[in-house]
Amino acid sequence: MTPEQWLQDRTYHHSNFWNLRWLVEEKKRQGLTISLCLPTLNEAKTVGKEIILLKSELYDRYPLIDEIAVIDSGSTDGTREIAASFGADVYLAEDCLPELGNRRGKGENLWKALYLLKGDIIVYVDSDINNIHPRFVYGLIGPLIKEPEVQYVKAFYDRPLAFSQGIRPTGGGRVTEILVRPLFSLFYPELTPIIQPLSGEYAGRRSILEQIPFPVGYGVETAMLIDIYEKHGLAAFAQTDLDTRVHRNQETVALGRMAFGILRAFFNRLTARERAQFPYELADIMRQPKVDQGKFEQSEYKIEEFERPPMVEIAAYLEKFHQAAQSESE
Repeated sequence: MTPEQWLQDRTYHHSNFWNLRWLVEEKKRQGLTISLCLPTLNEAKTVGKEIILLKSELYDRYPLIDEIAVIDSGSTDGTREIAASFGADVYLAEDCLPELGNRRGKGENLWKALYLLKGDIIVYVDSDINNIHPRFVYGLIGPLIKEPEVQYVKAFYDRPLAFSQGIRPTGGGRVTEILVRPLFSLFYPELTPIIQPLSGEYAGRRSILEQIPFPVGYGVETAMLIDIYEKHGLAAFAQTDLDTRVHRNQETVALGRMAFGILRAFFNRLTARERAQFPYELADIMRQPKVDQGKFEQSEYKIEEFERPPMVEIAAYLEKFHQAAQSESE
């Protein structure tokens, strides 16, 4: 499948999957279970609304998802209490697999969700969406139910930038256009048809997610795409247009730190696959200048991009999800 053909054949609009009754029936016919994961860190302002809407439409009215879980990084604003009060299963990431220690980062929550949740399909949706709608979930599930070959579905959308004077109707995806798309064009041109590789909404089959490592920090989305592509090719992907996503925008200096983490995860994959070599070890310190009362200083941020191994390499996970297969191999 060429990138051009993939772009035409595997790009959907959420309205292609508006028939929730059909999705539920087809899900049951295929014997699938589906879990929704909301990774959180201090999202008290938005997480309750997300849970109320998604639970009422996609769990109570149309049983498309079988569980809704919040995996939290240690919120201090009442996020966990709010989520539990509206009916979500709530987990503190540091309490999961404590024998393996705890790392702070979104990728850590996504990785531990594989152990905590039961679904054959895991849907990841960020918890800071102001215009949440059921399409953010069923639009990602649809291609996986429709096309058995599809393993992983990415969202894309218009991301208006919020300013004090209102919403600017275009923009967003700044790190994608400035960093990730050029990198893909240089090293992985087959992945350039993916419109928003850094979108925070995606869904995948457990059978593929359990096979790949998870950077715990900013590089997790980019790493997922590369690692799945290396194993299964472009045909494993699909993408869905979810129209518009309104959320909290980050400042440019924060995006710089994000870009640093993505670069480390990206370069790790280039060197491991011998697509590039560096004569020295890459730094893990991001330096950014700042000015305070006319005095210029330099801030340093340690960004390691520690990676969790594929979940199938974790004994506790194998015991929980692959006990029968493990017994047969013994």
